[in-house]
Amino acid sequence: MAISRRHALRASLLGGAGAALAAAAPAPAWGAPDTAFEGGARDALRLLKEGNRRWRRFASRHPNEGPGRRAEVARGQSPFALVLACADSRVAPELVFDRGLGDLFTVRSAGEVLDSSVLGSISYAVEHLHVPLIVVLGHSSCGAVGAAVDAHRTGELPHGHVGYLVEQILGVVESTPEGGGDFLDDCVRANSVHIADLLREDEELRPFVEAGKLDVVAARYDLQGYGVDWL
Repeated sequence: MAISRRHALRASLLGGAGAALAAAAPAPAWGAPDTAFEGGARDALRLLKEGNRRWRRFASRHPNEGPGRRAEVARGQSPFALVLACADSRVAPELVFDRGLGDLFTVRSAGEVLDSSVLGSISYAVEHLHVPLIVVLGHSSCGAVGAAVDAHRTGELPHGHVGYLVEQILGVVESTPEGGGDFLDDCVRANSVHIADLLREDEELRPFVEAGKLDVVAARYDLQGYGVDWL
C-alpha cells in the first residue's frame, strides 16, 4: 500500500510505558550477593569498551558464567548497563561486549524500534535496577532499516506487523540525506542516534538523565569488523 511522509515514532510513545510495573525486590548480584554495581555511566561504558576490544581480538574471557555467579544472580540482579539492541541473531550484546550473567539488561527489537513494551522494560531497568547507562546498539546491514530504505524508495509499505516496524523507522530514513555513500549505513547510524535522543527526552527517563543518574549513548556494531562505533 502507498505511504506518505511521516515521523519515525508516534508522539504517543514518548508518554511512557503505560501500565505500571510491579516494584522490584532488592537486587544484589554484582560482585557479591549483597553488593550492587557502584560505578556510574563512565565506568559502565569503560567495561563495555574493554569487552568489545576483547571480542574484536578473539580474546573473549566469558566472565561471570561459573557456579558462584549463577548462585548470585539466582538471588537477584544488578546489571551495570542496559543495551537496546536489534533482534538480529548476529548481534548478541553479551558476546559483542564479552559480558556474563547479570551484567547486562538487554532489550531487543528489530531496528531498536520503541513501543510501550520496550519502553516499559527500559523504565523498569532504570527505576528499579538503577542501571546508569543505556546503549542503543544499531548494526551494519540492518534488515529492518533496509526495509525502511526500500519503502522510502518504492513508496510501498509492507503489510502487517513488519509494516509497523518499517513505519517507525521511515521518518529517520526520510530525514537522512543521500550523499552518494552508503545510504543504508548512514540510516543505521541516524536511527541509533534518533532512538537515543527519544530515550533522553522520555518523560519517565528524563528526570534520571537530568539528575546525572543516567546516560544514553548511541552505537553501531560492525558485522564484519566486530567493533562498536560510539556515535
